[in-house]
Amino acid sequence: MVTFPDVPEAITQGADVSDALQQAADCLAEASAGRIRRQACLPEASPTGPDRYPAPLPAQTAAKAALYLAIRQTGMTPVEIAAHLCCDEKEMRRLLDPRHTSKLSRLEAALAALGQQLVVGVQAKEWDERNVALHS
Repeated sequence: MVTFPDVPEAITQGADVSDALQQAADCLAEASAGRIRRQACLPEASPTGPDRYPAPLPAQTAAKAALYLAIRQTGMTPVEIAAHLCCDEKEMRRLLDPRHTSKLSRLEAALAALGQQLVVGVQAKEWDERNVALHS
C-alpha cells in the first residue's frame, strides 16, 4: 500500500513494491490534477528516506502544476495572464487543465509572463528493482 503524507486523498497499492511505486506515480498525478481542478493547494514534496520513495509527476503535469503555483503566488487571474500572452481566456484554461495536452512553448511563455522559468532535467531513478528489494 502507498500513501502520501501531504496528499491524504492519494492512496494506491501494487502487487509488490515495484508495482506499488509505479502505481504511486500515476496516483500522485491524478491527485495533483484533482487539486488543480479544485483550485486547492499543491504541497511541496516530502523528503525521501527508508521506505519513503519518490513518485515523480509526468513532465506535462509538473509544468502545469508549476504554472498553477506561479499564478497562485502572483495573485494574477488567468484573464490577466491571457492578456500578457495575447491569447484568450479559453487557451489559458487549457494550459491549466491537467487533462489537456499543451505545447511546452506555451507553458514556458505563460510561466515567463509570471517571472518564472521552466527548467527541465533528467536524472537516474532513485529506485529500481534491485534497490526496492534491498529496502522491502
